[in-house]
Amino acid sequence: MRNALIICWLAVFYATNVVAESAVLTYEQRPAVQNTILAERLETLLPELMRETGIDLWVVIAREYNDDPVFLTLVPKPRFTARRTTMLVFHDQGTEKGVERLTISRYPLGSLYDAAWEGGDLDAQWRQLGDIIKQKKPTSIAINTSDTWPVADGLSHSLHQRFLSVLDADLHPRIVSSENLVVRWLETRIEPEVAVWQRAVAIARHTIAEAFSERVITPGATTLGDVAWFIRGRFEEQGLKPWFHPDVNRQWEGQDPNDSASLGLSNSPDTIIQRGDLLHTDVGLCYLGLCTDTQEMGYVLKLDEKKPPYGLQFAMTVGNQWQDALTAEFQVGRTGNTILATAQKSLAESGIENAIYTHPLGVFGHAPGPTIGMWDNQNATPGQGDWKLHPNTGYAIEGNVTVGIPEWGGQKVKMKLEQSAYFDGKAVHYLAGRQTGLHEVKH
Repeated sequence: MRNALIICWLAVFYATNVVAESAVLTYEQRPAVQNTILAERLETLLPELMRETGIDLWVVIAREYNDDPVFLTLVPKPRFTARRTTMLVFHDQGTEKGVERLTISRYPLGSLYDAAWEGGDLDAQWRQLGDIIKQKKPTSIAINTSDTWPVADGLSHSLHQRFLSVLDADLHPRIVSSENLVVRWLETRIEPEVAVWQRAVAIARHTIAEAFSERVITPGATTLGDVAWFIRGRFEEQGLKPWFHPDVNRQWEGQDPNDSASLGLSNSPDTIIQRGDLLHTDVGLCYLGLCTDTQEMGYVLKLDEKKPPYGLQFAMTVGNQWQDALTAEFQVGRTGNTILATAQKSLAESGIENAIYTHPLGVFGHAPGPTIGMWDNQNATPGQGDWKLHPNTGYAIEGNVTVGIPEWGGQKVKMKLEQSAYFDGKAVHYLAGRQTGLHEVKH
């Protein structure tokens, strides 16, 4: 019922907003949506994941301004950091009673958590944590430490030492890493999240389309930096947080791809965009707790052109073929390394020169989950590449194809593409469509 209500509410909001392409909720409206989603995740998803990963007690400890990366995904909004030392305890009491959610903190966390202690004595707070864990008699005590996943390694050294000091020695052998639970929690999406995520991706794509048009670019006057700051400004005008500064760069006829010094100089922020330039941008924003990652291509028409050269248009088609070949290999249970290897084999048989560097996407732009290639490593990635693909997860379908352009004397260009997508367990769905034709900067 909660899913239906929130999706209906969002649909009504966007349908009645006069600027639907760029409409976002106000700051005042956002906490209600995020907290409704969080309540459902805690109530339905967390118990499922704790049982899947074999954890019956999970402890998350964060300090003010030194937050554990997973902390803010577990607490209601509006909240920007932990208050003093904040402790969360999740105890699975079985399928009938569900997961008990406790906070041992100076300040309460609202109705989503039961307060097991509130006070100002830090020593008493730590003792209470130790006593509660002892009372629960857990078979496993999961804490956020990990060699593989930075997002699951949030328990600082000093907090770890203090935790060990208040925990009965006979319970120490039951301590395990929470890394599997943290990754599954961060990578898994529920239905209402997909609805709001689609809006974020649509905003990103709409902004790129505007940026790569004559409304923003005047050939011979506008710089690459001007376009990047236009995109950044559009996001911030709407109260949207970029997770990296937009990158805008160019390729052009006669370019020497082996002359790295000239290439870098010609792609500085001060570089003036010229007619005949093939443009590329990479942008990412976060909205309602979910991030996007998008790369698209544009072309600046010459005075005597009504459309981009056919070779460039064909290169975009090859890029779409690359996307299809890659996403066809997404199967539940496959590792990122396996998906990479099978896609590379398929693409080699098709004669498509490419590079794959696709990554999970969600709460973070570079999120935990199966790494599928890296831009500087087209071989298997140990650790993160060994993670298996799960349903209800998100990805930035990222990479490039290299194609010769007949109109440019056979010169090769890279069509660099990235679209935010959702894997439902059977198929990959682009959250707001994908680019199939070059953006055009007209006369």
